[in-house]
Amino acid sequence: MWAAGPVEGVSWTTLGKDHRDSMPIGNGDVALNVWTEANGDVVMLIAKTDAWSENGELLKIGRVRLRLSPNPFVEAKGFRQTLDVQHGVLEVTDGAGSRVEIWVDANRPVAHAQYESARPMQVTATAELWRLAARKVGPKSVEFGTGLRELGGNPSGADVVIDPDMVLKARGGRVEWCHHNGRSVYPEVLENQHVGALVSKYPDPLLDRTFGAAMEGTGMAAAGDLEIRTVRPMKTGRVDVYVMTERAATPEAWRGDMDRMIARESRVSLAQARKQHEAWWSGFWNRSWIRVSGDADAEAVTRGYAMQRWMMGASGRGAMPAKFNGGLFSIGDYNSDGKPAAGPYDPAKGELTPDFRRWGAEYWFQNNRLLYWPAVAAGDEDLLRSFFGMYRKALPLAEDRNRLYYKHGGAAFAETIYFWGTPSNVDFGWGNPDVTMVNPFIRHHINGNLELMAMMLDAWDDTRDERFARETLLPIAWAVTTYFDEHWKRVDGKLHFDPSQSLETDRPSVNPAPDIAGLMFVLPRLLALPETLTTAEQRARWKEMLADVPPLPRGTANAEGKQPEPETQADPKGKPILWTAAQWRPTRNGRPGNVENPELYAVFPYQLFGVGLPDLQLARNTFAARRFPAMTCWTQGGMDAAVLGLADEARRHVVANFTAYGVERFRWFWRQGHDSEPDLDNGGAGSVALQLMLLQERGDKILLLPAWPKGWDVEFKLHASQNTTVEGRYAGGRIVRLAVSPESRRRDIVRMDGE
Repeated sequence: MWAAGPVEGVSWTTLGKDHRDSMPIGNGDVALNVWTEANGDVVMLIAKTDAWSENGELLKIGRVRLRLSPNPFVEAKGFRQTLDVQHGVLEVTDGAGSRVEIWVDANRPVAHAQYESARPMQVTATAELWRLAARKVGPKSVEFGTGLRELGGNPSGADVVIDPDMVLKARGGRVEWCHHNGRSVYPEVLENQHVGALVSKYPDPLLDRTFGAAMEGTGMAAAGDLEIRTVRPMKTGRVDVYVMTERAATPEAWRGDMDRMIARESRVSLAQARKQHEAWWSGFWNRSWIRVSGDADAEAVTRGYAMQRWMMGASGRGAMPAKFNGGLFSIGDYNSDGKPAAGPYDPAKGELTPDFRRWGAEYWFQNNRLLYWPAVAAGDEDLLRSFFGMYRKALPLAEDRNRLYYKHGGAAFAETIYFWGTPSNVDFGWGNPDVTMVNPFIRHHINGNLELMAMMLDAWDDTRDERFARETLLPIAWAVTTYFDEHWKRVDGKLHFDPSQSLETDRPSVNPAPDIAGLMFVLPRLLALPETLTTAEQRARWKEMLADVPPLPRGTANAEGKQPEPETQADPKGKPILWTAAQWRPTRNGRPGNVENPELYAVFPYQLFGVGLPDLQLARNTFAARRFPAMTCWTQGGMDAAVLGLADEARRHVVANFTAYGVERFRWFWRQGHDSEPDLDNGGAGSVALQLMLLQERGDKILLLPAWPKGWDVEFKLHASQNTTVEGRYAGGRIVRLAVSPESRRRDIVRMDGE
């Protein structure tokens, strides 16, 4: 074994201008965008994973401005702003003994801003809020159309009202503010979707949800209800911002619980908390790593992989999972052309606020999966708990809804859902008299349910955590497989998926390849679970279902060597390939609905084809014939290429992913692809592909370097099934160091470096 070594951080040597010059930091649940401005102020934009408003939107907590006087950073010759990801600390220094250190406690819901200076300073911390009055958003605004898409299309044409925050009266040296949901869209959503009878069974998850912050500091007193100041100039001190979400009947009740939380957390000394904080981040970075070298592209891949993992560690293990469209680090400042606004936002003029994010509040599985797939091989179980837990908590409502809709067992989540499990009314359809969603892109798209199972099965394989299997994996697996078994009829003894669709691209279709591949992949793995975990009824049903799964659609490429379109014919002389579905039905405009390659879901995430598996050439033909050879964002060509052993193609994709820099100063806020910046799908897709280039599994065998390109060296540590970790160094075309834990698993390693 050997140490992971330091993880390279980020440093800037000039002051920033505004929020586009921010760095990301957080503890997994509470996160900050931190920047400096030309006057030397240090600003923190605060977010939390479960700050859901009355409208079901994920809001920011607010902004805190730290002002030092005299300011040591203006015109400082040694100015430096550094994000130290190894220790989870951000530092702003003048290079002459004055500094501000900001860290969000990895174990507690508090952000600390510690300062010191060679001479006494007056320090002021001001909370800056933009939701100080109720605000109406009109149905024709950009904000309504994309940021509040879940509320779009209401036949009434009414404005959306965003309720104000509550500023509580300051007490001594503490100021507090919160957002209290005195109303909720939840009952309206369920009523519109014909499940109003369930409102009383499943308590409203939005009503009375209260979130906000309390701010205090050493030697500081309140100067109004949103500001604290040092009583006298000080050389050292700190500002603490505690953040909390809970269900509270009133803001005053929330404040009482905040007081108790602060008293409890303050029992741990700052020094001890800092020691525990740094220990957590050290453990995080030592779980796994990938460091590639050999050329400039390799260095970019190494930095990109580490920065994506940093952002997920800082924002993806909270009360709710990180969202694909910006996570907790979105700044909201975008115009209709997708470019940052020219200046500071002004809500009074209808400009976008920090709460805005493209594609709104729902979780989109096809997008969100790419944030969390890398956590499996990275050994980040704590991140996975947030993602899996959301679906597990939403399962009972989904099962009851399914019984009301279809009069049969099981459950299936739509592609896009609120965190409580239902789609929005804009996807379901306002006033829709049926139970079939009106959104044609996701009307019958439920493949994510099978991929969720695949992710969970991989997590089970790695950890063998029986509690996770019993409480999370198996309840979801049983509900989803029951749905697939009972929802469709059999034709000639085989399940017949109609009406259905092949992801969003080929809609509608019959017997879509992703659903068939998903069942072929997960059912044998469910049957292979220890019989102490499953029942005889479950095993019998899964065995019968597996026998009833129809074959994967196959055919030939068209005359151009590509997957044929619905209205075209395949070329009898073309190469054999996998098809997106057994039958296509053209869309209304005759064009594909998206830019996916559904036929390649049999390669990833459902690894039925790949290196060391049958019919590899068929799958490679299919990859060559794909209609959409796109890269970056949520496209998965890099994963497909890695699984198929196409090293140079995989390399091309991961370089594209990890150099898709955003327009902000912190360039790993990946640029907007199909989503919102930072486009965390982009870094997630690159991370999965890079991991697969290094390590894949075939049963008990671990393939090492199945798609590694020539000219790149690498050091890595990754996690595999049966609680296995594999550490290695590959240099000069061969593995020069290898450690496997437990050692007994070394015999299962299949080296593919030519040795």
